[in-house]
Amino acid sequence: MTEWLQLEVAYARPERQLIVKLSLPAGTTAREAVLQSGIAGEFPDIDLTRLQLGVFGKAVPAEHVLRDRDRVEIYRPLQADPKEVRRRRAEAGKAE
Repeated sequence: MTEWLQLEVAYARPERQLIVKLSLPAGTTAREAVLQSGIAGEFPDIDLTRLQLGVFGKAVPAEHVLRDRDRVEIYRPLQADPKEVRRRRAEAGKAE
């Protein structure tokens, strides 16, 4: 008898977010959950060949085996390097 996991796959854009609830067999990987969720069809900007994933805010590889009640998060690429933004802000503060 196959054990089933209750999972969520989440993705967010500034203007829209989506959380898909799934029931998948034990042994499912994070990548498989994303593919089964169909979320890539809702957001064409998701690059399935270069997924950056996490489970509850902690980065995991795409082949990470999920546990019951995990939430897989699909991360977007950063628009700006946080260190660079902080440096610029500090320089602007010195100038004032």
